[in-house]
Amino acid sequence: MEGFSLRVVLADDHPGMIAGVEHSLASVGTVRLTGTAVNSTELMRILDTGCCDVLVSDYSMPGNEHGDGTALFSFLQRRYPSIKLVILTMLDNPAVLAALQSLGISSVVSKSDALSYLVPAIHAAATGGSYYSPTIAKSMRMRDVDRRDALQPLSKRELEVVRLYASGLTVNEIAERVSRSKKTISTQKARAMEKLGIERDVDLLRYAMEHGIVASSSQPGTSVDP
Repeated sequence: MEGFSLRVVLADDHPGMIAGVEHSLASVGTVRLTGTAVNSTELMRILDTGCCDVLVSDYSMPGNEHGDGTALFSFLQRRYPSIKLVILTMLDNPAVLAALQSLGISSVVSKSDALSYLVPAIHAAATGGSYYSPTIAKSMRMRDVDRRDALQPLSKRELEVVRLYASGLTVNEIAERVSRSKKTISTQKARAMEKLGIERDVDLLRYAMEHGIVASSSQPGTSVDP
């Protein structure tokens, strides 16, 4: 659309990366770089001027007033709720990606990928979408595979509890069905979720359906072997 331009601020403690991003974005008509910062103190001064639609930020910028990583991003979300975030980082391990997702940040570009991937990431963030550069996307797929493989360590009873819970039974109903205490069932459910890297009940239900533990159309009352 004619005249459309996203105001972008870049935060990175490596001058060479700032120079590279400036060069990469210079020819992009829909993006206008309005400021750069090498630490969170400088970043706050820039953001306070109201010149930013999308912030592209490194994950690690140690040694400054407002910290870095998820602590900084959470602070930014509270202080500047209208600003969208794109994370530009060398870190691509599952723990980092999970932490970003927990904050609702779903546009991430790896520094090991071409800087041209920043443009679609910026556009996606601005419109509330998701974008992962190839290295990040690969890490996400590997994490999903690891979660599927994590099914194997579940004990027979833990798997049984997950299946019954996903079929619609409550913890009390499962305890009555399999003649165990409510405390035992709760413990086995919690242990299974920990092994699978799942924190919310809704994600446990989704996991069970996606991985064939229970069919999406299953109804309570399915019998199991003791």
